[in-house]
Parts: sequence; structure tokens; C-alpha cells
Amino acid sequence: MKTVPGPTGHVVVVGAGLAGLACALHLLGAGRSVVVVERESGPGGRAGRAETGGYLLDTGPTVLTMPHLADEAFAAVGDSLAARVELLPLDPAYRAVFADSSRLDVHTDGEAMEAEVRSFAGAAEAAGYRRLRTWLERLYRAQMRRFIDTNFDSPFQLLHPDLARLAALGGFGRLDGKIGSFLSDERLRRVFSFQALYAGVPPARALAAYAVIAYMDTVAGVWFPRGGMHALPAAMAASAEQAGARFHWSSEVTRLEHAGGRVHAVHLAEGLRIPCDAVVLTPDLPVVHRLLGRAPRRPVRLRHSPSAVVLHAGTDRTWPDLAHHTISFGGAWERTFDELTRTGTLMSDPSLLITRPTTHDPALAPPGRHLHYVLAPCPNTDIGPSASAWQTLGPRYRDSLAAELERRGLHGFADSIEHEVLVTPADWAAQGHGAGSPFSVSHTFAQTGPFRPRNLVRHLDNVVLAGCGTTPGVGVPTVLISGKLAAARITGVPSTARTTGTRPAPPTAAAIPQPASPAPAPPPAGPSQEGPRRHEQP
Repeated sequence: MKTVPGPTGHVVVVGAGLAGLACALHLLGAGRSVVVVERESGPGGRAGRAETGGYLLDTGPTVLTMPHLADEAFAAVGDSLAARVELLPLDPAYRAVFADSSRLDVHTDGEAMEAEVRSFAGAAEAAGYRRLRTWLERLYRAQMRRFIDTNFDSPFQLLHPDLARLAALGGFGRLDGKIGSFLSDERLRRVFSFQALYAGVPPARALAAYAVIAYMDTVAGVWFPRGGMHALPAAMAASAEQAGARFHWSSEVTRLEHAGGRVHAVHLAEGLRIPCDAVVLTPDLPVVHRLLGRAPRRPVRLRHSPSAVVLHAGTDRTWPDLAHHTISFGGAWERTFDELTRTGTLMSDPSLLITRPTTHDPALAPPGRHLHYVLAPCPNTDIGPSASAWQTLGPRYRDSLAAELERRGLHGFADSIEHEVLVTPADWAAQGHGAGSPFSVSHTFAQTGPFRPRNLVRHLDNVVLAGCGTTPGVGVPTVLISGKLAAARITGVPSTARTTGTRPAPPTAAAIPQPASPAPAPPPAGPSQEGPRRHEQP
């Protein structure tokens, strides 16, 4: 494994998102002095926190999978996830509702899910689910150590017996075909293949290896931190601060001072110069490339994942048929993915993720109120409407989403909204996310594993990248791993936590300490809108 040469005692980490915080904790555990610089007023990055009218909003991820990866970061400084965060197991992990009004509760417990599938689609499909679950577990074990939790220095690292095992499992076939070899019911096939959208690739074109995401969502367990997902980065920042990290909040990096192929200091907008031996950059790639002064040359331009419109709605009522997470599938499937990844048009028959965090934590809303998070995938700004177009398109699309939710049984949804925040690709672009997408670079074959943007920088020996734009990729588990891998590039300590594929026990209740210094993060920048009632049709 290639590592940063020369002295590495003093490290500046740019960005206090999950990747930066995980990296900081692993660096601190290895004896490095760490300074974390964050442009927002508090930790979280994409996993941020906004407040409106007494409602506490998670601005990014809504659930935690693979919590042992977060625990690794805490353990690096002698701390633990269980001591900092109370995790609430979700059962069901999801509720899937289909266009024909049928519904399926997705359990991560094998016996419970087998019984659910049997009741939903019959004994043959239940047997197919059991075979699928076994395959997902084997797929995860074949990939995790060699292809996900590793630093790649060359594509030749792929030439290993684990590659043959992955091929023997059908990992290089197509995802939808492989899932279809276990399940014939189209609705069930959607439940175990829609996760490819997280990777920015339609199931018909995604490698079957990407089913590892379905393993994380449907087998390994799903948890919700009390206090919302933001409780995790808040706890990580508190742990890092206690272990000796220094934080600069509301501080933007304007320049990297470099000479002789090394960065010697980081300059902040307020005029502060922070000397360093190494730098870890965690922002999205466009921001990283601006700081570096250039983007690395690639034979083909980077392709970004689809984006999303998110409506955070604080309401005076809720709907009992909603679970903590409800996936409302439209009738269309292949056409939807074509719209999102090829034609660049808004979904004509949308599939939506509806999250109700107050299901498990009522304190996220005022007494007697409820919080709903509606996510609608949409094309990124490279192939779909531009960021400027979303300035006027956003409120109209918000109204169409509210109307669609009412058609799907959430009667009175629009009139129930007391406070809301609307986030569109214009907001993501304003925050520096490439192509207006919070999901960064897609996981096409040419942008996966050793072919993904590397976490080392060719022309600067002591700069390392972390976050979803670099290895291993998008998602909370992989972003936490990226922080660990970045730290290993500096410390020379390789990844030591080797997962077994077994389901971890959930951490137990504990207080959730907040970092002493930062104030709550503001709502997303850009054209997001908040008001006492609904937006008016423009």
C-alpha cells in the first residue's frame, strides 16, 4: 500500500462530514495531531442538521446500516458508538407499497422475511428469497475485504482468488437478471434491485456485484439514531474533540500552500494559515479539484449519479399506513430509469421514498406534530434541467409531488403542512456537488474499485482524498470506510477490521453529547424555501 512519504505528524482534515470525522478519529488513534476545518457551523456535511419551526431535519441520510463501521472509528480513540449514540433497530426496515396497492414489509431477520414473502407471493417465492439471502451473504463476504475495504494502488490488485469467487457467484452479470434467477415476482425483484439507483446505475445495466447494497439494506440490519442521523456526526465530532482534535467551524479553505510537491499549509477565508504535514480533502470532487488547481486527466469524462428533490414537511397529522421508511413504487420501472439516467426528464410515474423519523423519535417535531421527508429521484443537471431552471421548476414540482402523495393515499397531505424545506439540484449545486447531485460520481464499471477516482493525488505527495467521490464510493458505510482508508494512507496502518458477514448487535441507549463549540447548521443554501404553509403555484 502506497503511503504519504515524509513527516505526517500534523494533519489538516478539510470537511467535518462522516468521511472527515472517521478519518480524524483513525488519525488520532494513530497518534497524529489533527485539525479539522469545516465551512458550516457544525459537523455532518451531507448528514447535516436544519431546523424550521421547531422541526429538526436530517439533511442527508435517514438510516444507519453496518454500524460496526462507525464503531471502528470510535474504537480508534478508545471510545465506542454505544457510549455515544442510542441506536433504534427498525422493523420493518422498509415498507414497500406498489402501484397495485399491494404492500410488503421488508424485515432483515431471515425467518420473519421468509414468512412475509410467503404470505405476499407464495411458497416458491419464499424459497427463492432464502436462496437469494444466502447468495447476498456470500457476495458480501467475497467483496468486503478485497474490493471495498481496501486501498487500491493498481488494477492488478484485482487479480486475486477473491475475484474468481466473485465471478463464480455471478457478480459480473447484470443485477436484474441475477435477482430474477431467485425471484419471479416483479414486485419482489424491485425490492432487491432498486438500491442500484444509489450507485447511479439502472438495475438492467448494473453489475450483480452491486447487490451488496441490498445486503446492507435487507440482511445486515437497519437502525435509526435517536436524535436523527445527525446524532452520529455530532457524536463523532465530540469524540474527536475529546481525543485532542481542534475544530475550526464556519471556516472555508481558500488555498493550499504547496511547494516541492507537498502542501505545507492550508489557508482559510478569515486569513488564518494552518501549517501541516499532510492534508485530507473530503469535499465533493469539483471543490477538491478547485483547491488542487486541476482535475486529473481521465480518458472519459466522469459521470454523475442522478440527483434528488427532497421535501421536508412538518405536519399537523400523519398517516398510519406509513412505516418509518416507505418506498412508494410507481407502475413504471425501466422507463423510470431511462428518464433518470438517459433522457434527463422528470419521472412520469415516480417512485418515492417517504421517511417519517418521528415514528421512532417524536422529539424531532413539536408536541403533537410529525415530520415527513419525501425524496424523489430526478436527473442530474448534466442531462436534466439546469440548476437555474430549478429556481422556478422546484416549487411547481413540489406541488406535483404533494398531489401525487394524495393520490397514493396520503389524503390531506398538502393542507397538513405547517413548515417545510424544499431541496432541489440547485441547492446541491450551490453546495459544490458535481452535476447538482448529492450522490457524486456514479458506480459504472469504469468508476468502481481501482477505476474510481483515487484517494491519492499524483502531483502532491501529502494530499489524500476521502468521501463518496473517491474509493470505495457512495453511502454511509462506504464513506466511513473511505475515512479509514484515507487515514491508512497517512499512518501506514492498513485496514484491520475484517467483517464476517454476521449481523452486529445493536448498541444500547446512552446520552448523545454534542460538540461544545458548533452552533446548529443552517438549512441548505440556495433556493430551498420554508414557510408557515404550502408554496403557491407560480
